Amino acid sequence: NRLLARGSRYRMDAEMIRDQILAVSGQLNSTMYGKSVKPPQPPGLWEMVSMDAPFTYVADKDDNVFRRSLYTYWRRGMPPPQMTIMNAPSREFCVARRERTNTPLQALLLMNEEEYFKAAKTMAIAILDETQDTAVGLNLAYEKITSHEPTSQRLELMESVLSDFKELYSSDRALTESLTPELDSDRFDRRAQVAAWTMMTHSLFNLELAKVRR
Repeated sequence: NRLLARGSRYRMDAEMIRDQILAVSGQLNSTMYGKSVKPPQPPGLWEMVSMDAPFTYVADKDDNVFRRSLYTYWRRGMPPPQMTIMNAPSREFCVARRERTNTPLQALLLMNEEEYFKAAKTMAIAILDETQDTAVGLNLAYEKITSHEPTSQRLELMESVLSDFKELYSSDRALTESLTPELDSDRFDRRAQVAAWTMMTHSLFNLELAKVRR
């Protein structure tokens, strides 16, 4: 195992990053085969490259939006932005090897992509339903996302960050309600907990360990 445990280190491909986030959050639809699907994309997509007919991008509404990236509908003139930002080729020509860059725009994508934020919230709710112990929940979230167990020092840091998030959302009702609109029938303290854990899991999604193969 010592000999086989070592390998090249590289950032995962765009499709792998998306599928990984959906998988660890429990959202990934593993259905195989079938036609392409259209996950949510920025508004106005395709309009700038359409000529005579103003085609518009209409995202699917059901569980198809969580299918593997392999099935994402692809238009060569306007490929999915979240893929191209992470160095996916445009498919206008064949490439033997993808480029792998590290840019601020990629960090902004992972921080602000609505699909990834929803995945963080789904995972946060699942963790809260599974355990009320903060240390156990943080260990579970960290191991699921990074495939590593946190050190005691990192666990302390996560507990401190989570405590700050809880204090923030407990003291700001409007902010908490804007973050958890689908939980409008739940008690406020529950919504504050979900909001805090959402930001915690979302922060873990943005770690290098979550998108780099070691």
